[in-house]
Amino acid sequence: MSLTPVLDLRGIDKSFGSVKVLHDVSFSAYPGEVTALVGDNGAGKTTLVKCIGGIHPFDSGEYRFEGAPVRVGSPRDAAALGIEVVHQDLALCENLDIVQNLFLGRERRRGLALDEAGMEEMARKTLSGLSVRTMGSVRQRISSLSGGQRQTVAIARAVLWDSKVVVLDEPAAALGVAQTQQVLELVRRLADQGLAVVLISHNMNDVFAVSDRVAALYLGRTVAQVRTADITHRQVVELITSGVSGDLGLRR
Repeated sequence: MSLTPVLDLRGIDKSFGSVKVLHDVSFSAYPGEVTALVGDNGAGKTTLVKCIGGIHPFDSGEYRFEGAPVRVGSPRDAAALGIEVVHQDLALCENLDIVQNLFLGRERRRGLALDEAGMEEMARKTLSGLSVRTMGSVRQRISSLSGGQRQTVAIARAVLWDSKVVVLDEPAAALGVAQTQQVLELVRRLADQGLAVVLISHNMNDVFAVSDRVAALYLGRTVAQVRTADITHRQVVELITSGVSGDLGLRR
């Protein structure tokens, strides 16, 4: 397992007008690991993810990727590095099928025509590589899929492009127990395949089930980045709610 983070943010500040949302935030994600990003509503998780994905430029700080400083000024820049973000709304088109959603905006062509057969084959290979067996046809419309299946399609779209970092924003938020388990198993498989996975979740059971590291935000500040094995459920809750737990967190 690599000791060098594939994604390494240092001293990130971000304000919207007079409101400072991120204060000197540091965050790292390692290949082959799931890093859980936790924090209460308003802690800055969404803003940090949008900075990672190139939606918001940060005001100051350093963005390093695979050990080198980079500039990420747009989602296209992030995608070019191999960073894909699966937002909570999934951004899927219900009237299109699985293949059309996977390649939306990145369609493959053969001459002037779309390479439908090639895209179908890539879609099948990607889902098979993720050990997804809950899908029938890759030509099913998204509107016919369950919540868990839709989440799976969104994740498959993120890993279709030789991604190195996949950020998942509350992937199991609206799912039942069985579907949540399927998505968590898929999250773990992504890391086992060597990707750096960032999991944003309010569910501590999910965090402890699949994560290797936990990064906690409190009022826009990083208060802990530790291995999951070195922290307890109670400590994570204390960090989220008060920013401190024993020797961890903000110094009083």
